[in-house]
Amino acid sequence: MTAMPPHPHSPQTPPPHPSQPPAHATLARSFDAVAAQYAAARPGYPPALFDAIEELAGRPLAGARVLDVGAGTGIATALLAARGAHVTAVEPGAAMAAQAHAALPGTPLVRALGDALPFSDDAGFDLVGYAQAWHWTDPARSVPEAMRVLRPGGALALWWNIPDPDVAWAAEQEARLARRLPGYHAHGVAPEAPDLIRALGLGLHPALRVLHWTRKVPLDTHLAMLGSRSYFASIGPAAAAPVLEDERTALLDVFPDGVVEEAYALDLTVTLRPATPS
Repeated sequence: MTAMPPHPHSPQTPPPHPSQPPAHATLARSFDAVAAQYAAARPGYPPALFDAIEELAGRPLAGARVLDVGAGTGIATALLAARGAHVTAVEPGAAMAAQAHAALPGTPLVRALGDALPFSDDAGFDLVGYAQAWHWTDPARSVPEAMRVLRPGGALALWWNIPDPDVAWAAEQEARLARRLPGYHAHGVAPEAPDLIRALGLGLHPALRVLHWTRKVPLDTHLAMLGSRSYFASIGPAAAAPVLEDERTALLDVFPDGVVEEAYALDLTVTLRPATPS
C-alpha cells in the first residue's frame, strides 16, 4: 500500500506566494488542508452522468464491482453506491480519507495512489472511476494499472466538473482568477484525457461525452467551493482571502439575492479494457 505523501507545508517550507504558481506536486497534496470544506461545499454529479457511464460501459452500475480512485471525501463514492454499485474507495490523503470514512463507514477504503493500485491482476473490477482526480496521476502508470485490475470488457471512467465556458458569468470569473493567480488554469481545466490515453499506444479507444448541469447554492457555499480548489488550498487562507472577497463583490452584481447558480460542463471519458488480448 502506498504511503501518504508529506504535508505540503512543513515548518521549514512556507506556503507559496500567490505571485508564484504552486508546483503540481504541491497542488496535488493540498486537499488535506481543506478536507472538511471540500466535503461541505463541493458539487456532486447529476444522474445523467451515471446514465452515461452505464451506456458507455455497456452495463448497469447496480451490482457492479467499482473502484473509486482518488475518492476524496466520498462524494462520487456515495453516488455510485446509491446506484447499487459495490464500491471500494482509494484515497491517499489522511484527512480526505477520514472524511470519507465518517460519511461512509461501511465502505471499504484503501490508502493508495492510482499509479500503484494494491490489488492483484485478477481483481476483476467492472469499473475503475476517477472523479476530479485522474489529472493528479501519471497516465503512463495509471491507465495500465486500471486495465490490469479491470475484468476483460471492464471500463475506466474519468470525469470532471469544470466551470461551464458557455455561461458568461462563469467564464468571466475564470478569466478574473487567471489574471490574478499565475498558473491558475493549469489546475482548473480538465486535461484532454482521450488524447492522452490514445497517445499511450496501448490500442485503447476512449469515448468522450460532455454534459451540462447547474446547482443553486448560497454565495458563501460557492466561495467555500472555490477555496477548496487545490490552487487556493496550496497558497493558504491568508493569500486566498482577498481574492475570495473580491469574488464576493463581483458575484453580488450578478446574483444580488446571494444565491449563485453554478454552471458546470461535465467531461466524461470512458475507455473499455479489450475483452480479448490484442
